[in-house]
Formats: sequence, structure tokens, C-alpha cells
Amino acid sequence: MSEKEIIDNKHNFAQSVSTFIPSGYDEYSSNMKNVVKDILSLLDRNNIPTPKPTSKSWKSSGNGSAASKAYAMQGVLKYHGLADSEWRTAYMPSISVNNDAAYTITHVDFNEAIEHDNLHINGKPIYGNKLKRVVKILDFVRQLAGSNDRATVRSKNVVKGGGYGKGLGTSAAAGAALAKAAIAAMLGTETSNDLRLVSSTARLLSGSACRSAVGGLALWLSYPGIAHDDCFAIRLDTENQLDDMCLITVPIESSIGLVTDQAHKTAVYSPFFRNWIENRVQDTMKCIDAIYRLDWKLVAQLAEKDSMRLHGVSMTTNLSNPLIAWEPENILLFQMCHRLRAKNVPVYFSTDTGPSTVFLTHSDYQDEVMHNISLLDLELDIIPGQIAGPAKLLPSSDVLTDLDILEQSSA
Repeated sequence: MSEKEIIDNKHNFAQSVSTFIPSGYDEYSSNMKNVVKDILSLLDRNNIPTPKPTSKSWKSSGNGSAASKAYAMQGVLKYHGLADSEWRTAYMPSISVNNDAAYTITHVDFNEAIEHDNLHINGKPIYGNKLKRVVKILDFVRQLAGSNDRATVRSKNVVKGGGYGKGLGTSAAAGAALAKAAIAAMLGTETSNDLRLVSSTARLLSGSACRSAVGGLALWLSYPGIAHDDCFAIRLDTENQLDDMCLITVPIESSIGLVTDQAHKTAVYSPFFRNWIENRVQDTMKCIDAIYRLDWKLVAQLAEKDSMRLHGVSMTTNLSNPLIAWEPENILLFQMCHRLRAKNVPVYFSTDTGPSTVFLTHSDYQDEVMHNISLLDLELDIIPGQIAGPAKLLPSSDVLTDLDILEQSSA
């Protein structure tokens, strides 16, 4: 990349870059632009602050390296399908909750002596599409700073209990941790506290990462054609309103090797997709109001309802080869959930793109719900958890020591 290209790219990224509007969505895009204005007005009435636009004058003021920790998220009002796959924008607003059952720790080190960006996850070198998605964020941050320095990225994913599953929201944690660390390393700690910048940058690796970056119950503002720097997340539970809500996570592996990006590509072909996104506005307003009124039960009910919609879309994109992301264990868990509600135990399930399941309940019922899951004898981890906060910086020295130990054990 020449010096002129760096300057040109820095200028371009400092502008409000519009994103792609798929064919047939022009009117919908125009309507959603007004809807977002209504949502922001509702947030303002509920005293939920909206971050101001990011600075247009970035400086390469970091010391070259930084480390960050970010939590996985669980969808409440889900998103499916990418309106713009390059900028990873969604067709509709979405809401999720950060879940401390899983997290990612990432260290980024920019160095002019490095010829190529390199990535290690859980002690192993990573290439291909995963590396490309990481480089996308690194390129974006480099272009903001006007830098050519390549980076070494070392990361580890942690799931409490040790088990893994598909649909845990760990890619969101990875994107948030990477964005926070890369911005701090290249643009400085103060700039990394700009949640609007961190959120919109994290989105470039994984759409949901923009919500993971800001923590808690987070709203992602998105629609076809939205400007890049307007496509970010806002934390809704600004006063920890729903701290009594308990998250119980059951990781489940996908037997079909489900690839989330492929599911995003096919979602728009479902006959239910258009109806789903066009009815999102009402549920978004309802969910924001529920959080403001401390109504955790309505938030949980919306999560369960939208889980069914998400999978309904996934299963109807291809008549000859439908995408069935749930496993047999899911049906047993769902039925258990319904039995408990019949006994006045308020618990609701939530699944994203994959079979892993999170139960939402009040902390008073946590032990009872976990006991009933264990009675199913599914031989799956049962992880109690709470609402987790935003991506945060960590001391680089501590993280590097931890990663060195991990890589030595993987050798």
C-alpha cells in the first residue's frame, strides 16, 4: 500500500460510507431510516444515551500493542442475513445480551518489522477465511491511523465448563476483543474508550460483535444502506436494570458442521424472511420498553419467540435441502422448559444460529432449572451465568504470559 493510498483510504474511512442496498429493498431502506430515528427518540425519552459520531481526526498514538477481553452474546431479537456482506450490515435492528458463560481474550501487536499479519487462536496458527476476517479489522484500524504496520494477533476462547458448542456467540466476543485491542494498540487507550468506534469496527468481523463490544443488553442499529459509522450498538440496561435475570447455558455441538456465514447467505430466500424483518420494529420498541420497566420476563419471552422465527427462516430457505440447525437434545430441552412453565417456573429458551441453548430465568429459579436440565441425562455442560459487561482492556503482560503457556501446551 503506497503512502497516497493510505492517505486516500484514511480520508474515505473518515467519511460516512454508505452501504449496499439489495435489489427490492429501496423502499424498505427508506422506511427503516425513519424507524431508526424513532428508536433513537424512544431511547432519549428513556434517558439512554446515544454515543456521538466518532472523531474524524485519528492519530497513531498507541504504543503498538494491547490486550482485551470480551464476552459472548446471546440473541434476544435475532439477526439473520447480511444486507452488505462486505461491511457486514444487517437488514434490521437486533438486540442481544452479553453472557459471561464464554469469553475471548485477544492480544494485538503491531510491528513495522512484521511482513504479514498472522493469527493464533488457542495456541494454533490460523489461515484462510478466519485470518481474512481478522485482517479486515486490522486494515480498517491501520487506514484510520495511516499506518502500514502488520500485526501479530494471539487469541484464546474460553467456555466455562470446558465444553464447546455451535451458536454460543463466541465469534461476537472475538470481534469485540479484537476491535478493542487493535484500536487501543494503534490509536491509543483514550480512542478505545469510544464505544461507537469500537462497536462499528467490531462489526467488520462479526455483525453481532458490535453488540458484544458495548455489553449488557445491547441494540444494534442496522438496515440496508445505513452508513458505516451509523451502524453500531447501544447498551440499553445502563443502570443494570435486569441484573436478577439469570442465564443458564447448555453448549451443543452441531452434527452438520453448520457454517453461520452460509446460513446468512441463504436466509433471504425463505418465504418468511421479509415478513420477519418488516415486523421487527414493533418487537424492538416492545423490548426497549420492557428493559426500561425491569420486565425481564417479557425480554425472555421475546427471545424464545424470535428463536423460533430464526430457525423457521433457516429451515425454509431450500426445499430440497433444508437447514435444520437443532439437534435431538434441543427438543428435550424445549419440552422441559414448557413443563416447568406449566408448574409456574418462569423460564424461557433462546437459540441463535446453532443448537446451543441458553435458558433465561430469574436468579430465584436458577437451581431448580439447572436441576431439571440435569435430570434429562443429556451429558451436556450446564453453565450458570449472568449478564456480562462490555469489552475491556487487560494488562498485556498478564495476557501474554497466559497465551505463552497455552501455546506451549498446544505444541
